[in-house]
Amino acid sequence: MRNYRVLLLGLTLLLALVPLAGCKAAPALGTKDNPIVLAFVPSGDTPDIIESAEEIAELLSEKTGYVIEGSVATSYTAVIEAMGTGKAHMGTLATFAYVLAHEKYGVDVALVSTRYGTAFYNGEIIAGADTGITKLEDLAGKTMCWVDAASASGYIIPSIMVKAAGVDPDTDLAQQIEAGSHDNVALAVYLGDCDAGACYIDARDKIADDYPDVYDKTVVIAESPEIPNDGLQFIKDFPADMREKIVKAFLEIMATDEGVEAMGLAYGWAGVVEKDDSFYDDFRAVLDASGVDVEELAK
Repeated sequence: MRNYRVLLLGLTLLLALVPLAGCKAAPALGTKDNPIVLAFVPSGDTPDIIESAEEIAELLSEKTGYVIEGSVATSYTAVIEAMGTGKAHMGTLATFAYVLAHEKYGVDVALVSTRYGTAFYNGEIIAGADTGITKLEDLAGKTMCWVDAASASGYIIPSIMVKAAGVDPDTDLAQQIEAGSHDNVALAVYLGDCDAGACYIDARDKIADDYPDVYDKTVVIAESPEIPNDGLQFIKDFPADMREKIVKAFLEIMATDEGVEAMGLAYGWAGVVEKDDSFYDDFRAVLDASGVDVEELAK
């Protein structure tokens, strides 16, 4: 009996010291085998965004010592779902996409971008100069280009504006087309593929080098109220110490010409400021007043 107890004690100690087969601990986050994934939304020219994602990821890796990989998703929704399922850990979500991701998955903002010295921007609705469209009411029976269903300036706010003008996008437009990015909307209107389109002010700048007459062939028929800028967000339960280190590094990078050039290429970011979720409360109030139920959309 004594020998049996000694043997049992020995086996217990052995099992405590030696991991069971197939029960290896997961690689630490931020290492080669488990990199931190930073997901960029496809709101502009894809090659430029890919280049920016790779460059910012490399700069952050150098600053923090973490292995960080940049990726570009196919849509705003794809980034939301990637962050919700843990396939991405950080994102550059635009306003409405962030509000939706926060409601659905607890995604949390850390930094908000600045352009022209402000953390807000405006959207615009443009039309072909030869379409006869001069005001929102003229959109009835026309073809409309949107950016993405989760884009604040490329769909959410302008669709509210169009409805307020008495044109129901779902019943009064001849066709609705999702262009995928702001510059794609500008290009589609310029080429006549869409009679009108919604984008940020002024997405036409992105195609002006290739189409210098874009400002002559398109006209602005309406501008949106202020919309909070896009920014940098983290998934729920991201390690606080790692988040703090990455945010500090991002702030330092965006204080350099190299950082501004990288984020400027993708999204026109000139800087970033630290904000928490309450920064978007006024925007939520606009959505509520317009009948947009974020909780329902998040289901």
